[in-house]
Amino acid sequence: MKISRSVRGWCVGVAVMAAISLCPVTSSPAANTRTAVDQVGRTVIFPERPQRVISLAPSITEIVFAVDRGERLKGATIYSDYPRSARALPRVGSYVHLDIEKIVALKPDLCIAVKDGNPKETADRLSDLGVPVYAVNPVDLDSVIRTVGLIGSLLNAEDRAAEVIKDMETRIRRVEDLVTTTSRTPRVFFQIGISPIVSAGGDTFLHGLIQRAGGENLAGQLISYPRFTKEQVLGLNPDIIIITSMARAEVFERVKEEWQTWPQVPAVKNNQIHIVDSNILDRPTPRMVEGLEMLVRLIHPELF
Repeated sequence: MKISRSVRGWCVGVAVMAAISLCPVTSSPAANTRTAVDQVGRTVIFPERPQRVISLAPSITEIVFAVDRGERLKGATIYSDYPRSARALPRVGSYVHLDIEKIVALKPDLCIAVKDGNPKETADRLSDLGVPVYAVNPVDLDSVIRTVGLIGSLLNAEDRAAEVIKDMETRIRRVEDLVTTTSRTPRVFFQIGISPIVSAGGDTFLHGLIQRAGGENLAGQLISYPRFTKEQVLGLNPDIIIITSMARAEVFERVKEEWQTWPQVPAVKNNQIHIVDSNILDRPTPRMVEGLEMLVRLIHPELF
């Protein structure tokens, strides 16, 4: 059964509030603390108004700045590079290899972690040392919206978080409404690795974004990040090839040139090979909506 775009948008908004209400937060006036159950089921006690926050993933850093609480961040992981002011924060290792000594030395009153990436044993060790660690678990665009609401609640920024959420939902509905005006579903091959060739399977952020942008993810029936040979990709006969890059843009340009030596492929024939910035597509932050808007322009240029 299909659900209308407006109903779906309303449901997401309700889900945000439900997520916050299902994550019970209680106050203790005497101790000025709050108690909350995080998104992995751990009970966390932290200050009513945390002032020394450490982000344990680049996506968390972005969200904290998005809800206008960047001044509370006292540390972040090494790839926390957005917004620009985040680059000046003290580093506490990568989100996979966290430096517990550096984290403790910064005297945080709250660390915000991600389930998918931060090692559980590190979070447990920090908790044992008296450092509150609240974990979130965004797995798709809708849960990114809920995560923005939760972090806004943690950092006393509910109003600003609501503004960010409203903007995200409005822009998502605009894309989805636009996609309903076309019957085309171009076949998309999304390349995120070079040697070997790696794509995005059905349980990734990218898969959901491609679908919402009105495309068919040619790796969507596979899990996680499947590998392909060049012959397998050519056999899929994609209408569009999208290649992600970060700091190695010149390398991906060479990959694009290699694909262009196969003129029989529709993506090559129709000049539909694109190189895009990976950060706005695979980081679970409000910028994913920007990635969605970019994808719909690449997948359905006729709509613009």
